[in-house]
Amino acid sequence: MVKNQNSLAERFFKLKKNGSDVKTEIMAGITTFMTMSYILAVNPQILGDAGMDKGAVFTATIISSIVAILVMGLYANLPFGLAPGMGLNAFFAYTVVLTMGKSWEFALTAVFIEGIIFILLSLFNVREAIFNAIPRSLKTAVSVGIGLFIALIGLLNSTVIVKTDVSLGLGNLVSKESFIFFISLLIMAVLTARKVKGALLIGIVVSTILALFTGVSHLPENGIVQLPPTLSPIAFKLDFSSIFSFEMFSVVFAFLFVDLFDTVGTLTGVATKANMLDEDGKLPNAGKALFADAVGTTIGALLGTSTVTTFVESATGVAEGGRTGLTALSTGFCFLLAIFFYPLIAIIPAQATSAALIMVGLFMIDSIVDINFGDFTESFPAFMTIIMMPFAYSIAEGIAFGMISYAIVKLLCGKGKEVSPLVYILAILFLIRYMIPLFA
Repeated sequence: MVKNQNSLAERFFKLKKNGSDVKTEIMAGITTFMTMSYILAVNPQILGDAGMDKGAVFTATIISSIVAILVMGLYANLPFGLAPGMGLNAFFAYTVVLTMGKSWEFALTAVFIEGIIFILLSLFNVREAIFNAIPRSLKTAVSVGIGLFIALIGLLNSTVIVKTDVSLGLGNLVSKESFIFFISLLIMAVLTARKVKGALLIGIVVSTILALFTGVSHLPENGIVQLPPTLSPIAFKLDFSSIFSFEMFSVVFAFLFVDLFDTVGTLTGVATKANMLDEDGKLPNAGKALFADAVGTTIGALLGTSTVTTFVESATGVAEGGRTGLTALSTGFCFLLAIFFYPLIAIIPAQATSAALIMVGLFMIDSIVDINFGDFTESFPAFMTIIMMPFAYSIAEGIAFGMISYAIVKLLCGKGKEVSPLVYILAILFLIRYMIPLFA
């Protein structure tokens, strides 16, 4: 029976052709899950800050991830894990809902529209064309800026940094909560430096145990295993009343922009490390992989979670030898098992997930070395993109300032031909957005 199953897996996933086997693929999938499973704790926390039911978000996170992973594994036959993306969930909660004052239903609608658009763009291979039109320096700057933005959110959620009426300042560093945060961060940093798989998850688990002993968290009264929380508080709660507003356009575009670069960049980076690119430097089935996150995003919005995207943590599974969709399916099966353990997720303190946000922020800024700081027509717009995200507390504002400054600086420095027409169009649209209040 086992031999027949192996033969079936071989025929469907082409394991030998990709230099892999069933055992390697399964272990690689488990490894990927271990390194990205922190999203099960972090996503409910972040979207919970937007007023959404945390238990329902937990269930929506898992189901949308499984749907996207099934498409990635069975349709694209690639070893990548997907889930609601970091940065995108922060934009959802802290920019669209808490800063712009929109409802989470409005934000879910924007995610749903983004997913539909991406499905259409993926079917016609437009996403790759758009990606190629945006300058590399701005692509890199968006990732770096989001990293700083996520790190700031982590510091605020941990209460190590607090908001005052006029500024930010240090919070109470001598408290049980701060102790848990710093221990969690230290564990994650040391284990990451020592290349221990699942470093973030281990840090979350250890700090949660500390939180239980110190009274910051408490064990669930009804056991640690239960049926998954219901989706009813958040599922199918879309609000189309503002679908044609300029604000909806701005939010949808920001989701599109960030998700586009995040997904394509992740696919390219992980595939390059695994030598999965062909002789032309392209990833086979890349269009199908992009379709997977588009489907996951659309389903996720209907169920009640933010944009689903390919996780860079997939690189850990690839490093373990994962090369086919069987790795992805193994990751998806782990997500399925996790759906019955929400009580364990619910006791995780905010300080533990805050530490994970700091580490994810670190991971996202490492590409800053790819920016050409010797060319100020490249570095200045990149710098504006980076600093505006945390300082304006908005990913969208960082993107807008980066686009506008790139187009203007290049044009005034006699390098206008280096700029794609699409960038000029986007810069003009952003300028119009800022100028409308002047004539209102």
